[in-house]
Amino acid sequence: MNQPAAIPRKGRKYDQVLQGARDVFMAEGFEGASVDEIARRAGVSKATLYSYFPDKRLLFMEVARHGCARQADTTVTISAGCCSPKIALREAGLHVLSVILSEFGVKMFRICVAEADRFPDLGRRFYESGPATIRTQLREYFAGATERGELLIEDMDLAADQFAELCRADMFLRLLFNIDAEIGQAERERVVDAAIKTFLARYSAADTNAEPN
Repeated sequence: MNQPAAIPRKGRKYDQVLQGARDVFMAEGFEGASVDEIARRAGVSKATLYSYFPDKRLLFMEVARHGCARQADTTVTISAGCCSPKIALREAGLHVLSVILSEFGVKMFRICVAEADRFPDLGRRFYESGPATIRTQLREYFAGATERGELLIEDMDLAADQFAELCRADMFLRLLFNIDAEIGQAERERVVDAAIKTFLARYSAADTNAEPN
């Protein structure tokens, strides 16, 4: 294939090509994905595929860009000031897992590691669209909760990282290494509830561990 074009051409079958490529890249990675298989999965000819994406690298980066954009769109605003830290952190923890344990999140993590030398910008883009966004939301919530006297935190960044790590426990690794095919909602809630207890034992202000009325 030729050198990548700066911007892919849009057209009637653009989304069709992109979806076929996403399926193949997510299953096979960059190196294992063949143009023939992408065209077959997309239901288009190779000529049509090349007319949109004259380079496999460009196609791969476009798939990653769209995936990261969808991931960023799933962010939620953590409740602040209207409920106890336990309730807000439960909402935040379950959202953390919805991103980290998603099919896209797990498969893209594998690809980012495998293709770190070939696509050095890919990991940064993936991180900024998901984990970094969550980290920022947690940091902002912790700052507000500390100002309201609900939590006692000095290092907001460290606390955000600690909470996210507590929430994922070993579930992410079990999916990453194909030990489990999926993590059920009951398991997610069990881990998040335990993470909240551990986190509040370290950072809660006086009486904030009490159950809300």
